[in-house]
Amino acid sequence: MPPTRNPIPSEVSTSRRDADAAPRSALDSSPEVADVVVIGSGFSGLAAALEAAERSGGKARVLVLEKMGTPGGNSVIDEGMLSVANSPQQSARHIADSPDLLANDMLENGEHLNDPSKVNYVALHSEALYDWTTKRLGVEWLPIVTWAGGHSVPRTLTVRTGSGREIYEKLIRAVRESGVEIRLNAYVEAFLTDTSGEVVGLRVREGYAFPDAESGTVREIRFRRGLCLCYGGFGADVAYRMRFNRQLTADYDTTNQPGATGELWREAERIGCAMIEASRIQCTPWSNPKEKGMGSGWLFSDYVGADYGLWVDGNGQRFVNELSNRKTASDAVLELHRLGLKAIAIGSRISKEKLDQLRPGYMDRMLERGLINAYDTIEALEAAWGIPTGALQATVRNFNAMIRRRRDTEFFRPLTVAKPLEDGPWYAAEMRPKVHHCMGGLLTDTLGRVRNAATGRAMRGLYAAGECAGGVHGACRMGSCAILDCLVMGRTIGRLAAETFPEARD
Repeated sequence: MPPTRNPIPSEVSTSRRDADAAPRSALDSSPEVADVVVIGSGFSGLAAALEAAERSGGKARVLVLEKMGTPGGNSVIDEGMLSVANSPQQSARHIADSPDLLANDMLENGEHLNDPSKVNYVALHSEALYDWTTKRLGVEWLPIVTWAGGHSVPRTLTVRTGSGREIYEKLIRAVRESGVEIRLNAYVEAFLTDTSGEVVGLRVREGYAFPDAESGTVREIRFRRGLCLCYGGFGADVAYRMRFNRQLTADYDTTNQPGATGELWREAERIGCAMIEASRIQCTPWSNPKEKGMGSGWLFSDYVGADYGLWVDGNGQRFVNELSNRKTASDAVLELHRLGLKAIAIGSRISKEKLDQLRPGYMDRMLERGLINAYDTIEALEAAWGIPTGALQATVRNFNAMIRRRRDTEFFRPLTVAKPLEDGPWYAAEMRPKVHHCMGGLLTDTLGRVRNAATGRAMRGLYAAGECAGGVHGACRMGSCAILDCLVMGRTIGRLAAETFPEARD
């Protein structure tokens, strides 16, 4: 993990009130009322809202609250990749897969800290989710399938446009067409409970201007049927993430959007929601240090370097299985940093050709921006990066020999899709970890019903999905499993919330 440079800072609440003093009753006598309220407008929140509206036959009033001025959260900057077992793309290439194999991969990479019932549920619904995205939303997927880190077979699909924005735009269009209201700049300040401790509503600041917790007008919103918690992770909240991992200081950038903060994680704790594995915070191994946030440079390191190239240290030596899971790979990169060495992704002509097939035009744009450097010869690459003369050449010769034998005797990387690196131009980019994903979160049952920390029982009317909910990924989320988790579980809790008819909360 990264070296500790600063002491853990004191936490500063993102709300104007002390959490322990939050009100437990109505702020006014005439609150706004909706049947289903959803907090968050990312993949899970929008999926929940759409499902709630459609399952109620359009009769339920569904309200989505988003604290930022634009909807989408991290989903707007997502890379648009989905894990599917038994996809048409796999069938066309005779790749044997199954929901059981996908679930086993998730459990193995999660070090069996995952909830097996939730993992199996998500994996079982991957094929149906693929059909839903194509038939209900109209998402177009590339005809190819790739091999993401941690998976035992190629099963990662990519949207045709090369960005998760396509999924988001088609999903939010469907949500709006279904009559759901999406209210922006609506900051949830507190959960409101009745005298029995049951959550009945929310205290919201409307007209909120991030990150000013004093901005906006305070009002109360209640729900009749269900409250869907889809407020995401806290990767951009340095103080809160250091509560669980002191090493993740402000020295480490995040791939998340600025609104990925932890105020509702704190609030959920206050009202007694059970939390699990909050310290399991994932860093990407392949991010590009020349750009802020998620960026696009990672595409080269991840899909060129890992699938059709290799990763080396500053001495030109491989240091990890490039297709290992993100935890293993990021730990290996961080160890290099501790030793004063860089991590470098390497590719050749064949590597660029493969990326051009997956994301047309991306490689040229990254070269223009200087995120990747090109060299006519491997000798020139060695000289530019200070790699000892001949060291990288020897590594590449050995790697090519293993590709031809289809056996990696150094790090046991699957070499099914790898091609020998022989012809220039040669390409290189530095890799540096960034804080990426929260694997822990609210404890829920298989169907996303939130559990009470004291009793272990489901909390009436509360559901959670996406990054704020724990149990699916355990110690490590595999690549291309986030959209799968968000959409499967988002649809599930939306359906449950719409089908629940508790006594009227007047």
